[in-house]
Amino acid sequence: MLSVDVAAPAGTTWLALTDWERQGEWMLATDVRVTEGNGRSVGSRLAAISGLGPIGFTDTMEITGWEPPARCTVRHLGKLVRGTGTFHVQDRGPDRSVFIWSERLILPFGPIGKLGWPLAKPVFTAGLRYSLQRFARFAESYVVGE
Repeated sequence: MLSVDVAAPAGTTWLALTDWERQGEWMLATDVRVTEGNGRSVGSRLAAISGLGPIGFTDTMEITGWEPPARCTVRHLGKLVRGTGTFHVQDRGPDRSVFIWSERLILPFGPIGKLGWPLAKPVFTAGLRYSLQRFARFAESYVVGE
């Protein structure tokens, strides 16, 4: 679980967070699109394409919980990424909020994945922390419809 303070109201942070098509503006090496539904309800599906150049993968997700403006839960359905993720926005006052990202992933590649995770985790965590800092700046200047 990682979090970032955002100098924006919780409602604005929520709208910025769930603007899936613009997630690539703050999430490192990732582009997201809605593939089924409206992206703002249980059952909607998303596809996140992550990678650099020709090396990458698609993380398909289904929204399983939708509680605006506080929580969105997704189930990862891909071959490489499986498990659940939760995006939680906490209200901290009229112009402050906190975005909390947590994942419960099933590691790929069986025993090899479990052995390799201690090496990959610091890189994954650093990339996520960097993305969360970018998200805070994105949300703080977010304008609906841009």
